[in-house]
Amino acid sequence: MLPYGRQWIDDSDIEAVAAALTSDFLTTGPLVERFEEALAAWTGAAHAAVLNSGTAALHGAYHAVGLGPGDEMITSPLTFAATANAALYLGATVRFVDIDPATGNLDPRLLADAVSPRTRLITAVDFAGHPADYDPIHAAAREHGLPVVADGAHSLGAVYKGRPVGTLAALTTFSFHPVKPITTGEGGAVTTNDEEWIRRVRSFRSHGIVRDVAGEGPWYYEMQHLGCNYRLTDFQCALGLSQLKKLAGFIGRRRDIAARYNRALAEVPGLVLPHVEEGVEPGWHLYVVRVPEPRHRRPFFQRLRDMGIGVQVHYIPVYWHPYYEELGYRRGLCPHAEDFYSRCVSLPIFPKMADADVDRVIEAVAKAAGEVWG
Repeated sequence: MLPYGRQWIDDSDIEAVAAALTSDFLTTGPLVERFEEALAAWTGAAHAAVLNSGTAALHGAYHAVGLGPGDEMITSPLTFAATANAALYLGATVRFVDIDPATGNLDPRLLADAVSPRTRLITAVDFAGHPADYDPIHAAAREHGLPVVADGAHSLGAVYKGRPVGTLAALTTFSFHPVKPITTGEGGAVTTNDEEWIRRVRSFRSHGIVRDVAGEGPWYYEMQHLGCNYRLTDFQCALGLSQLKKLAGFIGRRRDIAARYNRALAEVPGLVLPHVEEGVEPGWHLYVVRVPEPRHRRPFFQRLRDMGIGVQVHYIPVYWHPYYEELGYRRGLCPHAEDFYSRCVSLPIFPKMADADVDRVIEAVAKAAGEVWG
């Protein structure tokens, strides 16, 4: 079974982790700061803080801007549940705004009507590695004095109008899960140009503790707010540093595979291929196609699985999950997102795919499409 995504770990990664494991530090050590500096340099951000998951990064970013009980956060429903869950952790509520059906990203045209007196934050999601349309999102946010967070879990290495992801919003969050652009096993990060916000993220990831305060002696620290244990280990940062050196190559290979898919699959009648906005260079974390009608999706998906192509579906609209239904959310809230979900299938795309693997996927998709809708 060819999976839809897979990490690429080589000898240099293993050697970097092994060296870290024999050093004096296993948890927070010098490699944490080195990884943060390298990540900030790559993205062009002034500051970076690494955490132990992409979810923790979202939680920390929302905390940094002061999201809390009684507040509301706006985001897209076409995302993994963590984008919204992290707001609930802080006692806030979530307002889901529909997507642009072309890209799967939050539709900026709907923001003006979505903002309420309780809105504290807008979170855009870079679905599949295609950056959201940040210029109009920021324009809508500025009218109400709102910060914008970019959920860049899919998009490290992508570019929007000449600017890298990591500098397109007040804060950007990343994930280093194994199928993401680079991996630390589990891990995440926040980038920002705001010194106070990054200080709050770093404190939050370590129980809300602050050490640079006057006290009784060098051992003194204070827990100034309620935080979590979201620290990333030194040996995970060793892996992150090693992987980051290969990110350009990883993204280049993803783009090569996407280009081959674009050329070959354009000949498959009825199949809707990913749309790329002008001025955007996606990171291609996912390659998401859509079948002509919802009734075609299940047999198309199953036929590909039967042929050994490990397709997946991204994503069930967040408010369809039973937990959100119990909170009062109902189906029909975001029709474009629901239609997108009903017809989408994610094809395999990852840097270690051989050309023969790509050809195999193309042949299987054409065959399955011909069998399912003719």
